[in-house]
Amino acid sequence: MLPFLAARREPGWMAVLPEAGRIDLARVLRAGEGRPEIAMLDSFRYDGDLAAALARLRASRKLGTFHCTTLLANGQYHLAQLETPAVPQEERNSALRWRFKDLVDFPVDTASVSAVDIPVENQGAGRPALVFAAAAGAAAVGGLMQAFSGAKLSLDAIDIPEMAQRNVAALFEEPNRGLAFLHLDENGGLLTISFRQELYSVRRIEVSAKQLTNADPERRQQLLERVMLELQRTLDNFDRQYSFISVSGMLVSSCPQVPELQPYLAENLYTPVRAMDLATVCDFPRVPELSNTERQSQCLAAIGAALRSEMPT
Repeated sequence: MLPFLAARREPGWMAVLPEAGRIDLARVLRAGEGRPEIAMLDSFRYDGDLAAALARLRASRKLGTFHCTTLLANGQYHLAQLETPAVPQEERNSALRWRFKDLVDFPVDTASVSAVDIPVENQGAGRPALVFAAAAGAAAVGGLMQAFSGAKLSLDAIDIPEMAQRNVAALFEEPNRGLAFLHLDENGGLLTISFRQELYSVRRIEVSAKQLTNADPERRQQLLERVMLELQRTLDNFDRQYSFISVSGMLVSSCPQVPELQPYLAENLYTPVRAMDLATVCDFPRVPELSNTERQSQCLAAIGAALRSEMPT
């Protein structure tokens, strides 16, 4: 197709995130080094066929005019920290694919594999270079692509929640300081630690915000202690593994909201803990509902996906 006949795409990413009978849409605009603008955020319930739901949104929200991205759901992929293969860069993903052979329950020969470097200072002294590598089975990736294709939507990127959360954390980082970020939702928790906008550590927390809000006071205290111990253990391990990174603090976010979470962690962890509020790092004049931090947390994954910096070529 001639360039002047190609469909015009609006600037920025549109995250289209199906999850548990709901589709979240988030669009983020970036202008140089300035604060990102969350230009649109919406959520829609759907039943039945995902492709049909996406087709309706394509028509009503003109999704065909955007660069669209989405996320694989937890359980649809496997993320591992691995040594970097001693092969040329263009062969790295292929070499990493076979490292997953005994780690996953899907065929690795048809799996999609992607990796990001974990930068380390003073790489010498025999310390191996590491990457975070993600592998997803053909069924998971193919299912998403088929749903978008069935809706006549172009899917320009597929990412994972850990990287989306890293994108949000990067907005809150202090220069040359690491940042821990804990997000709890109805399914569980995700802790990431980032430094200079790179992902360095990931841990899944088997306690959900829903469990905490539904628990009686005694059980809630037990669950909070469990979360705190998991965080403390991770921070201690991180400090030993990456002694050159000083973690300046921890952000917490939850949906449904858990009012006790931030004060409890602040009292029991050695690192400062504060609640996440996107208003301190983003603008959203067209999305007033985002003044509610619970709404921010509810759509954190979609917002993080739309904060993706790399645009399609």
